[in-house]
Amino acid sequence: MFSFCFLYSLKMPKFNLIFWVKRFIMVIMIVTEKYYCYYNAQGSEKRMFKSVFTKYLTTFTLIILFSFIILILVISSMITNYSIESKQIMMDKSAEITANSLNAFIKISEDKNIHSVARNYADDIQNNLLTVATLAQSNIYIIDTEGKLITSSVSAKPKAGFVSKTVVDNILNNKEVYTISRVDGLYDSLMLNYFYILQSDDGPFAIVMVSSSDIGDPVLTSQMIKTIVSVSLWIFLAALISVYFISERIIEPLKQISTVAKNFAKGNFAERVKVSGRDEVAALAEAFNNMADSLARLEEMRSSFLANVSHDLRTPMTTISGFVDGILDGTIPEDKHSYYLGIISAEVRRLSRLVSSLLQLSRSEAGDTKLKMTDFNLSEKTRQVLISFEKKIDAKRLEIEFNNEQDLFVRADTDAMHQVIYNLIDNAVKFTPKNGQVSITILPLTIDKKKKKAFLSIKNTGQGIPADEIPYLFERFYKSDRSRGLDKTGTGLGLYIVKTTLINHGEDIKVVSEPGKITEFSFTLPIPEKPVAEKNK
Repeated sequence: MFSFCFLYSLKMPKFNLIFWVKRFIMVIMIVTEKYYCYYNAQGSEKRMFKSVFTKYLTTFTLIILFSFIILILVISSMITNYSIESKQIMMDKSAEITANSLNAFIKISEDKNIHSVARNYADDIQNNLLTVATLAQSNIYIIDTEGKLITSSVSAKPKAGFVSKTVVDNILNNKEVYTISRVDGLYDSLMLNYFYILQSDDGPFAIVMVSSSDIGDPVLTSQMIKTIVSVSLWIFLAALISVYFISERIIEPLKQISTVAKNFAKGNFAERVKVSGRDEVAALAEAFNNMADSLARLEEMRSSFLANVSHDLRTPMTTISGFVDGILDGTIPEDKHSYYLGIISAEVRRLSRLVSSLLQLSRSEAGDTKLKMTDFNLSEKTRQVLISFEKKIDAKRLEIEFNNEQDLFVRADTDAMHQVIYNLIDNAVKFTPKNGQVSITILPLTIDKKKKKAFLSIKNTGQGIPADEIPYLFERFYKSDRSRGLDKTGTGLGLYIVKTTLINHGEDIKVVSEPGKITEFSFTLPIPEKPVAEKNK
């Protein structure tokens, strides 16, 4: 009976089904997560959740199970409510027929008192009540306004106080029409009751009470619920199988990622995760593969860098050691000392540049780079750097084109910009063939009315850079010339330092290359709002 009352309460307008369904799902997920954490904390091989797959499968299974339980409860409630409503309609009709029958007997009776009418036409009224009660599968009682039983379909004798005065007053005040109750102790169990008030010109004079213990058709209701449960179980089984395969498909890329990640830890960067579909898991797998490509490329560049640095350190040190030993033991004649000391000096400077690049890389990665922003003449700075390459330019008989109509002052770190310009010109001179051309252009650009920038371009003729290598030019240790045929002294850090320095200045660098023709690197720097000449006034 408690379950019946619960189901009956579902028809109340205050019951928010969607709200409670959401709460059910949330509770399931929280409980699942708690159990997952608990069993993982135990460290037992027999714990319930051994994988994400088991967690997903269990969570979705519980959600589907509780959803079907709620669905069955709701449908059962709807069936019960429908049965109750059908029963109420039948009881309403029964009470109306009974009331019309009593009114008919009152009209033909000389004594209009309801008690007198019931005595005078007792058999006829009793037969009518039995017929209607049988059809309605209910008991019908007629009571007066004091609660005294007048007559009934169960052949009960008239009885004072049959229904309490409190119940009668509630009925007469229209506070109770349908009730599920014991009628203030009249019945031993809950009954569905309907009260119909008989009225005359003088007011209410009697009440027709129709009571039933059978709410709807129990056999039909039971069969419908069994059918619903049976269908729900089959649907649940199908859903469970679907969830199994869907979870397996979702988890498979994660398993692959885990396996490949373990191989990465062992130094094997060759494996990749299979990407299928366009969902979030596929996007994760694709991102993982991209990361793997970057790691593999970085590992390759690191190995290449170690080989290059070892070579670049060993070669000048061997040269220095050999020439110094030759001078000390007299193998090199005294008149040749100056010549070989010059070579030693050049090799020392080469080592110094290498160490300087490594230190700058270390500071950059540690975030220890502090810029000293000043206003300086970019045109003059570029000319100074260019002059330092005079010997190399003459040796290769290069044509230099310097396009600069006016001196441009910029705001930046002078030393950092010296390194940037030096690295770019060094690359241009290094990769330009004999009798080639290096072109440097400096000109002002107007970004908007209040913002101006200086544009610096360094372009050289030569073999150019393949399009597929351009995205990697500014990565650490990357060297386009793998054979070291043209770049015998580089470490693959020059352009990385250029890129990092410009980013620290809030700028970027662009590269354009036509294979077999030209390569151009360009960047911009901010021009001070007030020219240096005005500041000095």
